[in-house]
This record gives sequence, structure tokens and C-alpha cells, in this order.
Amino acid sequence: MDMIDGFQKAALSTRLGIPLMYGIDAVHGNNNVYGATIFPHNIGLGCTREPDLLKRIGTATALEARGTGIPYVFAPCLAVCRNPSWGRCYESYGEDPDLVRSMTEIIPGLQGNPSGVGIPSVDTQRNVAATAKHFVGDGGTLNGIDEGNTLSSFRRFVGTHMAPYFDAIAKGVATIMISYSSYNGQKMHTNQFLISHVLKKQLQFKGMVISDWMGLDRSTDPWGANYTNSVRLGINAGLDMIMVPFNYTIFQESVLSLVQSKSIPMKRINDAVRRILRVKFTLGLFEHPYADRSLTSMVGSQAHRDLAREAVRKSLVLLKNGNPGSTPLLPLDRKASKILVAGSHANDIGNQCGGWTITWQGSSGNTTKGTTILEGIESAVSSETEVVFKESPDASFAKNKGFAYAVVVVGEQPYAEYVGDNFNLTIPKEGIETINNVCSAVKCVVVLISGRPLVIEPYLPMVEAFVAAWLPGTEGQGVSDVLFGDYPFQGKLSRTWFKTVNQLPMNVGDKHYDPLFDYGFGLHY
Repeated sequence: MDMIDGFQKAALSTRLGIPLMYGIDAVHGNNNVYGATIFPHNIGLGCTREPDLLKRIGTATALEARGTGIPYVFAPCLAVCRNPSWGRCYESYGEDPDLVRSMTEIIPGLQGNPSGVGIPSVDTQRNVAATAKHFVGDGGTLNGIDEGNTLSSFRRFVGTHMAPYFDAIAKGVATIMISYSSYNGQKMHTNQFLISHVLKKQLQFKGMVISDWMGLDRSTDPWGANYTNSVRLGINAGLDMIMVPFNYTIFQESVLSLVQSKSIPMKRINDAVRRILRVKFTLGLFEHPYADRSLTSMVGSQAHRDLAREAVRKSLVLLKNGNPGSTPLLPLDRKASKILVAGSHANDIGNQCGGWTITWQGSSGNTTKGTTILEGIESAVSSETEVVFKESPDASFAKNKGFAYAVVVVGEQPYAEYVGDNFNLTIPKEGIETINNVCSAVKCVVVLISGRPLVIEPYLPMVEAFVAAWLPGTEGQGVSDVLFGDYPFQGKLSRTWFKTVNQLPMNVGDKHYDPLFDYGFGLHY
């Protein structure tokens, strides 16, 4: 709050005294702040099929953002991920545009109830301006390559990737962020037809269009080649606010020279300024430029943690429970005399959007606070039950040791954005070894922490139960709530679970649809 108020004080001391608008990537909670509540990532929230839950999460996220003095968030992501090889697939609510459209209910949670259809609005000083992103087609790139090229007819492109923006605009979303990706070979940051004609004119979007981080630099290959021309193309395409994290003086000089030479018309500048001011007035920044210190208690509040724990429970998808002719393993017996909880060293993904360390075993180095899966298991079993935790156990560890069952937690390596582009989608070697070493010796349930489906078919025969837990965030105890039967499994796959990567891309409704688990699959007790 002190930092942002310091920036605001400087802005208000300028000639025109126009307040600045500070924004942050609060994409599943105010996830950059120590002590904040981290909600399950979008792929898991899509499995809940509960728009009202998304609205409540939006309300909580707005309060936690305001609790740090931030009035503007770069969320929600409305990508329709069509290939799990994409490194940002976990940011997508699902592969079906209708599902993603239903999840736009998070927008009135963030911004409050709209003042009218299609009118950018922020209800109170406890709400924030939201951002629908990334316009448009980021989830449909060829081979799932991040920032790649989406090849499609216009009709299919609109029906699959643009459809969620219809709902976002109708619900009054204040800003829309442009995608790094290209559509049929043209970078979205310079696509005047889609930004100015389709988004602003045809869809009648009245809010502000913002670039992505270094979006103009990254519109050329190599980045930054002929930067002045990128500025010309981007602003004339319809960008209103530009994210310039470093060389802002070069950006300013470029814009001024382009306006003076009439390469950027003044009517385009006026349109951008009008839209930016509209959002700032909507936020009430002129009347309330500084942070509300009374909201600091909202960050990581118990009510929000309870909500996140509920979201974890509802996002879990049960893929298997019992082998033919055997008694289902789940719900787990909380009165067992001795149980094993095992995980693999390679999957220590503590910084992956509220992933492993946070959700699983806990660590003094955590970047946030919360309850772990292990803590949840320890609190769920009876006081007489011995809980043995072992990281990366060898083949002999679980044999003949009297374990009634084992909970095996494995997951992906840490990644974000293009670093996560993955064309084999296998569980890391250490995770596979942990499954083999434990599940060959004792009945086990495998809990997979991942941002997408992975290759699991070879391992299903050796496990009694399998749970997709996605990226659950800080409230890992929600996993144990369901494992022990305190709450039911109710999650339904928001993505088709493939057999092999050779089938990709494969989405519900495709002609050759032969998945391991269908879109919408999910077992119950």
C-alpha cells in the first residue's frame, strides 16, 4: 500500500493531477502477495461447473487485491485451450467455449454487479477493474506453442475463441488485454481488424484495450526490431494502454514523433485517452486515489481460505476407484493403524502457482501460507493412526511394513508460459518411480498435481484409485476432505484426457474422438 500510494502521490502532483491505475496479475487470488489466499487454478475451477463459485472467488480476490491497495487485476483468462501441450493450458477453464463462457461469472464477482449490459462498471471501492484476456485465440495455436499462430476460418475462430468475450463485454468488463499470439499469421497486437473493427465497433466494447507485457516489442522477430514501427502499428490497431516495463522514454519519443508526423492520427490518441479516463472514472480513482487501509485484514482471511478449500474439494476429479472385483479404496479408512504418504523429490513445485510445496508438504521457504495435503491427512485420521511420510521411497521401503494403504502425490516440474510447452506430457521420471515403488507393494491412491492431463494409462492398472487435483493453491486440506469422505467427489473433467500425445489435439466433438477419459468424466462415491 505504501509503494502504490507513493506512486499515486507523484501522479497527483503532476500538472493535470490524473491518478494512475496500478494493476497486478491476480489470476487465481492475489497470487503475488505473501499471505494471500491462492485459489485453484482455472483448469480446476472449470471442473467445478459452478459459475456462482467463480463469482464468490472473484469477490474474494477483489477484496484481497484492494487489501494491498490494488484497484485493477489482469484476470480472468478466457483462453479456450485446445491442446494441453500449451504451457499456459492451466490458465484456461476448459476446452469447450460454452464452459469458458459460463465461467465469466467471475467478472461480476471482481467488479460488482454491472450498471447495464455492456457498460464498463466497478460497483464499489471493494471491487476492482477486471481484464478479459488474451484477445484472441491464445488457446488455439498450432501444436499448442505459446505465443504461436492460430490457424482457423473466421467463423470457427469466432465460435471457439471469441465467444467468451461476448459474455465478458455484456457483463461490463472494464478492460481487455491483447494476446501475444497471431491469427492466420498476423500478430494480434497489430491486428487492426480484430481490435478496432470487431472488438470496438462490432462488439461495441467501451472499455480500455491494454497490451500484454512488452507486447509491442514481442510483435516482431527478433523482439524489438524496428520498435517505432511496432508502436505505430500497435496504436493504430487500437491499443489504448501499452505495457512498457523498461524503455519508456523510447516509447514516449516514438509516440510523440509518430503523432507529429501524423503517422498516428489525433483521433486515435483521443479514443485511447477517452477509454483510459472512462475506466479511471469508473474505478472512482479521482475521488478515492489512495488505498483503503481498513481492508488489509482481507488478505488471507479465514473466510477466503474456507472458500478456497471449498473450491479445492469441488475441483477434484476422481478418475478411478477400485479394480474389477475389488472393494473401492476411497473413501480412505481414517482408523487404519498405519499409512504411508509418499511424494517425489523432482516434483517440489512450490512456486508453480500455488503448487507442490504449498499444497503438499509445507516448507519454511513457502511464498505463501496455507494448509498442506499432508497436514490434512494427519488431521483427518484417528489419533491412533501412524502416518509415515517418505519422499521418493525406494522399491523396498513399502514392502511388508504393515501399511494399510498409501497416498502417493506426484506432479509436473515447475513452469509457466512458454517454458511449459511440452510435447510428451509424461509424469517426470521420479514420479513414475515413486508410483512403481509404492503401488507395487501396497494399495495406493495417486493424487496428481498438474496443470493439464498427463500420460497415465500405463500406470492405472497398478493403482487402486487415481485423483486429478490440478493446481489446488494454498488450501491443500481440501484434498484430504474428499479422500476421507467428508465431502463427495463432484468434479467433472474440463478437458479431454488423452491416451497418448499422438492423439493431440483432441477435443470433445472431434470426428476421431477416442480418449482415455471423456470430457465431463468424473466418478462419485
